[in-house]
Amino acid sequence: MIFTQTAVPGAVVIEPERSADERGFFARTFCVHEFAAHGLDARVAQCNISFNRAKGTLRGLHFQRPPHAEAKLVRCTAGRVYDVIVDLRPDSPAFCRHLAIELSARNHTMLYVPKGVAHGFQTLEDESEVFYQMSAPYERDAAAGVRWDDAAFAIAWPLGVSVGSARDRSYPDFVGREAR
Repeated sequence: MIFTQTAVPGAVVIEPERSADERGFFARTFCVHEFAAHGLDARVAQCNISFNRAKGTLRGLHFQRPPHAEAKLVRCTAGRVYDVIVDLRPDSPAFCRHLAIELSARNHTMLYVPKGVAHGFQTLEDESEVFYQMSAPYERDAAAGVRWDDAAFAIAWPLGVSVGSARDRSYPDFVGREAR
């Protein structure tokens, strides 16, 4: 695997190294030893799939509050998504900055999202699916988020939002508050 650090401390783009032949290719997408060698939390406590019917669907930006904060490994297994993270750690040099990357079933790229960083995505194709591996199980009382269109983050989403949830639209403005 190829691990590339990003401008958001602890967030890493991971690309599989392909071993190709006439059959196609083989690639490792997870190895506890390689993750640990790069300082990443390799625990897998829960895995989820998010299937999205329509292009333009927006999910996020979500995180879990401490002590249930979670790291995530995110991969698009069908279609394409515009994957976005926002650093909500007040002591981070990237506080309130976002990073966006296209994940797709074709590029096989993954994004490691550290604890304290909100995550969301917008589908770029119909019938897009995202697979998550989380370091901690979901805790309803710790679930939180920030609004995808909050001016504090200035995210330029590529499409108009065709589908979204009332919960994701209801988060208050972030300016002047910490991730709580």
